[in-house]
Amino acid sequence: MGARFPIGGSGYPSDVRIVITGASGNAGTALLRRLAGRHELVGVSRRRPPALPPYDAAEWVSLDVSGAGAGEALRRAFEGADAVVHLAWAIRPQRRPDVLHRVNQGGTAAVVDAAIAAGVPHLVHQSSVGAYAPAPGCTVDETWATTGVPSSLYSVDKAAAERIVDAAEGRLLVTRMRPALIFQDAAASEVARYFLGPLVPRALVRPALLRFAPLPDALTFQVVAASDVAAAIELVLLQRAEGAFNVAAAPAIDRDALRSVFGGVGPPLPPRVLRAAAAAAWRARLVPTEPGWVDLAAQAPCLDTARLSSLGWHPQHDARTVLASFAAAIRRGAGHAGPLLYPRSERTA
Repeated sequence: MGARFPIGGSGYPSDVRIVITGASGNAGTALLRRLAGRHELVGVSRRRPPALPPYDAAEWVSLDVSGAGAGEALRRAFEGADAVVHLAWAIRPQRRPDVLHRVNQGGTAAVVDAAIAAGVPHLVHQSSVGAYAPAPGCTVDETWATTGVPSSLYSVDKAAAERIVDAAEGRLLVTRMRPALIFQDAAASEVARYFLGPLVPRALVRPALLRFAPLPDALTFQVVAASDVAAAIELVLLQRAEGAFNVAAAPAIDRDALRSVFGGVGPPLPPRVLRAAAAAAWRARLVPTEPGWVDLAAQAPCLDTARLSSLGWHPQHDARTVLASFAAAIRRGAGHAGPLLYPRSERTA
């Protein structure tokens, strides 16, 4: 059974079938919360979440997108869908890059092939600022090269996934979302497990101590609330907007912004020193985060969001407020009743 309208239409009917891979993860949970009650939703996740809001808004398919037979199972799940939103992604185990590549690249290929085979008219692929080529200190639009930062496993996979999605263009309408760091308080505890590990006390993530963090002078990054990312995805779905869209909130987080959020900032630390410290902690197994994340933070560009704004998207949350709230949520161990960034999982969904 095919979808209810052809490629090239100018919007969705009021009730459509949307399949979301990785629907129990960070962005997926926010998207379910956004779309609940307005559309027919199907969630694809390795684990079936409990029947609690917002997960009770979807029917569920338990499936590993990189597993044996995933292609045919995905095709069946996609039958009759008006759109597929591909959010499934692995960020652990970072010491097993082969596993990451299988899930992130192989899983994306399986999703793309299944969407084409099922006749899905619209694919929304969640890419990232991490897909962009190095441009430290620069602000880029969606035409900037998506060749990634070679020393970052995450960036390598995001760039490779962009090439995989290339194959779908011309066969269905393709939208690429390229968000900055996505934060929501409900994911704080699990994000801390992923990136800080069990040996870093959560009490350290407090304004009184973060104000002394020794960060490089040139370090600038962006964040965006998960709910604002969900709003952006809904917008491109409703408008059937094609192409790539950067997603980030203002202002960019630099040393001045950190000073305003945490009441101060420590003395500048040369990037090479921070990288060496991260690499030493990684080798000693003190942290679960490979040092390529430092390279990505130092080399990633800032995002020009004018193209998404032209569709009518405007973030509802100031980046400084998002960052301060998320740091406070980590300190108090905020979590979620469902499987949001499941703490013992190796994957985000």
